[in-house]
Order: sequence, then structure tokens, then C-alpha cells
Amino acid sequence: MHKTIRIGTRDSQLALWQANTVQTQLQQLGYNTEIVAVKSTGDLILDQPLYELGITGIFTKTLDVAMLNGTVDIAVHSMKDVPTQLPKGIMQTAVLPRANVNDILVYKDLDFLNSEGTIGTGSLRRKAQWLNKYPNHKVEDLRGNVITRLQKLEDNNWNAAVFAKAGLERIEVLPEQHMELDWMVPAPAQGAMVVVTLEKDKDITAAVTKLNDSHTDICTYVEREFLRILEAGCTAPIGGLATITNDTIAFTGVLLSLDGSKKLTVSKSESLTNYKGFGKQCALEIIENGGKELMNSIKKALNS
Repeated sequence: MHKTIRIGTRDSQLALWQANTVQTQLQQLGYNTEIVAVKSTGDLILDQPLYELGITGIFTKTLDVAMLNGTVDIAVHSMKDVPTQLPKGIMQTAVLPRANVNDILVYKDLDFLNSEGTIGTGSLRRKAQWLNKYPNHKVEDLRGNVITRLQKLEDNNWNAAVFAKAGLERIEVLPEQHMELDWMVPAPAQGAMVVVTLEKDKDITAAVTKLNDSHTDICTYVEREFLRILEAGCTAPIGGLATITNDTIAFTGVLLSLDGSKKLTVSKSESLTNYKGFGKQCALEIIENGGKELMNSIKKALNS
């Protein structure tokens, strides 16, 4: 294939790091590439919480349009930002090997953990899990790219903020004062990068398929299936993590109320050969144990 593959990406430092990683891997396979950066709605609107904007895939929609109108050939995303339902004509083609999946607390001091305190996060999932563990704390909305959020933490009188460890490690801005929150269930597909292509572009799809990591692909499939069945188009505090050991896949999932006062969990294992449908099975267990009512109350609260 002689065509230059145009790699679409957001223009944040982390997004460009991801695009450059894909570019390097494609070039090592002998393909010509160039990076095309665009700014997404999610990067432009920083004064509203994400869930208030009411847009599914706010960080991916601009790149979807760029692909469909022929401006770029492929797009690289943080997989946790990608809606479980892709636009017609666009397909998931490669999931790269996963980085660290954990959330971390970047802190100024840790004394507040045993008293009152304030943390920053723009994630409903992180907020709900934090308030479930620390109900006396306050949570402030924190938006923007990684660098912007680190600066906002510095500029405000908050005690700490929650980040995905993978993002800070990738662009080498991980502060010394941090701790892993191994009790916090990560977002489905956290730490994974995905490359999407146009279904009609067989040559480019064949090229990108070579980058796929099968274990990460399977784990994120289960996590996103869990999310898709539970979420049904509504943003909610949902976490999910699948891991593979030998021929077994294990999954832990969580659904919480917005204020963290209610928490439903599921932990199950399944044979690796039966991974399709496993995420759905876990989601249905949550739904049957009070998840349906909890999701209805979340939708009502977010739409009021």
C-alpha cells in the first residue's frame, strides 16, 4: 500500500503521545504516515461538567466526523472515552497493549484522609467511589487536559485530585506525591488505546489490524460490554476491570449512586473461551440486584 495513512488525533499532549506511538508502530511495519490534529468539543468547553453537556463521545465525535468526511484515515483514542456504539461506517480495528489501569491520588498532603477535605475530579465514577469511602469529603469538578488539571490542583486550595496513572506516566508528568487507589475500580478500558478505521477502507484496516493486542482486546471487550448493558445511553458511575490469568478471565464491576451512598458490585470468573457475553452476564447480575432502580434514579437526577 503506497498511500500515506493520515492519523487523526486530538491536539492535547497525551493524545499526541498516543498518535505518535501508533505512527511509530505503523512506520516500523513499513507504512507511510502523517499526524492530523483536531480540537474536540470536550477540549473547548471547560466550564461545564462532562455529564451536563449531554453528548455521547464528546472527545471522539470531532474525529468521527473527520474520518467520515475523508479528512483523516484512522483515529487514535483513549479507549475509555469511546462510546460503546461506534458510528455507522467506523470500526474498532486495533487495541494496543494496556498500560497501568489504576487511578491515583495526586496530593498536597495526606492528613485530610482522616478528617475533612476536598478533592478534584471531573469523573462521576471517581467522585462516587471517593464519596463512598470518604463521605465527609467534598468533591470539586476538575476539567481539562492532564497539564491543565495538574495546574488547577496547584492553583486551588484542594487537598488532592484523582487521575489515571497511565496518562501521567505516558507524558512523564507523574508527581512524586501520589498514591495508587487500588480500591477504586477503574473505568472500562482505562489504560488502553484504540485505533478505529473506516469499514470501507480494507487496505488501511488490514494494516492497522497488525497492531492489535489480543489480551487487551478481550479484556476491554468484556468491560465495555458490561458498560453498554448497564449504561443504556446514560452517563453513570460505572467501573469495570477484566484480567486474564492462564485460561481464565476474571471481572470486577461496580455501579454507584451519584453521591456514593449506594454501591452494587459483581465479581465473577469465566473460561477465556466464553468471554463473549461474560460482560453482559455480569451487568445483568447488577441489574437484578437493584441496578435497574439505581440507573433509573441516576437518569432522573442527571436529566432534572
